[in-house]
Amino acid sequence: MSTVAVPAPGEEWRKLDKRTVLVTAAVMTSVAAGAGVPTVIGLSGGMGVWRALAWVLPPALLLIVCGTGADYVRWRRTRYRIGPDRAELHTGLLLVKRRSLGRERIRTVDLTANLLLRILGLVKVRIGTGEHTGGESTLELDPVTRAEGERLRTELLDRTSAASGSHPDGMLAVLDPRWIGYAPVSFVAPLLGGAAAGGVMQVSDWFGVQNEVIDWIGDRFRDTSILMMIVILVAAALLAGIVGSLGLWVEMWWNYRLEREPGGTLRVRRGLFTSRSVSIEERRLRGVELVEPLGVRLVGAARVDAVATGIAQDDEDKHTDLKTLLPAAPKATADEVAARVLRETVSPTSATDLVPHPVAARGRRLRWAVGSALVPVLILLLLGLLLTSDVLLSVAAGCAVVLVPCAVALGLDAYRSLGHGLSGGYLVARSGTVRRSTVALQRGGVVGWTVKQSYFQRRAGLVTLLATTAAGEGAYAVHDAAVGEGLAFAAEAVPGLLEPFLER
Repeated sequence: MSTVAVPAPGEEWRKLDKRTVLVTAAVMTSVAAGAGVPTVIGLSGGMGVWRALAWVLPPALLLIVCGTGADYVRWRRTRYRIGPDRAELHTGLLLVKRRSLGRERIRTVDLTANLLLRILGLVKVRIGTGEHTGGESTLELDPVTRAEGERLRTELLDRTSAASGSHPDGMLAVLDPRWIGYAPVSFVAPLLGGAAAGGVMQVSDWFGVQNEVIDWIGDRFRDTSILMMIVILVAAALLAGIVGSLGLWVEMWWNYRLEREPGGTLRVRRGLFTSRSVSIEERRLRGVELVEPLGVRLVGAARVDAVATGIAQDDEDKHTDLKTLLPAAPKATADEVAARVLRETVSPTSATDLVPHPVAARGRRLRWAVGSALVPVLILLLLGLLLTSDVLLSVAAGCAVVLVPCAVALGLDAYRSLGHGLSGGYLVARSGTVRRSTVALQRGGVVGWTVKQSYFQRRAGLVTLLATTAAGEGAYAVHDAAVGEGLAFAAEAVPGLLEPFLER
């Protein structure tokens, strides 16, 4: 039996998988159907079904043929090569693009596959350098076989790691189905509820039955007070949001696994219909961030994000949770996973001896919170006085009764959340109430300090310190610390960086 020699990687140009044309044809067909079916339904009332089909079907077929043909040309004109020094991609017909990335600059190789790609055994590969220069810092291979995607990921991220610690390679965290219970208490639920209500009104408007929908809702609540009707509608929207948040969580985090691979790479795999594989080199990791949104924090949970360079390359990536290492889980579990990721016995994010901030910081948070709550109250009050409307005045009074105590509670909680300190080789800073964040940043990863002090902070003896780093958000703040203590903390955290600018 004869065998065919397979060229070594980098010896020849490779093409994308030819089934990309089939994928595009299926996508264009679904788009044409999604737009065409409602159009046919809308037109059939005035001209009949067959005549409506005669109007809609030819443009739909033209859309499918043109879209599929364009992708066929893209497939024929696209080739890539992984050489010993560079990854190259050539594509285009009239405008030919030739792009290459030095292999030493490559920081991420992420694999994504929607349901159709998974059925066909294909993946989309995104190779990035971690630089914030948009598409110029990434190469996208859409699609290749899953085996080819795994080969590219392994080959391009194959680097030896000198990291060592108490946590060896292997699985760091796996999905616990009970974590799905944290989805309804996130901010996603009310947002999805509002989107569902807006979607119902928008769709009814498309079909010209919005007034009928409004009349139907009015008939259901004919004998109900306006206040009770609002409460019931809000509850219904919130219920829809809860169901939507559960579905979204399952789609995003089903089959979740976090593992450390040989060579020092953290890999997150997740997704029900659309599978995602995100790889982060440990040598690019500068710490972790423990994030506790208000609803999640009230039930004792938190999520873990990576503070690393080379995660979000452009606007498309910034909305896909590429930096999340662990979804909302019990806080003890989050601290344990953070410790495993950092190769520490105890996570710096679990520190309880953080330095509290001065009482003046509490006053600033109370003023901000109460001032924000009074803005809508004052607007309603002003409109009520100008329009001599008792209803608006009553609404303003009700908002004041509800919003001001809530604002005071949030302001006090924001002050209690303030804290900073040092934990071994990490700088720890905590702040926030609606979204409380505890960041543990490697002291060696701090490349500079920015000292900010407003007029009111100077009068109160406070200062805000920004630890500048090349990873994550680029800078992490210690808000409203006492001037002397804050500057001393910065000098101790990174010796020699701030001292030349301090007056003893």
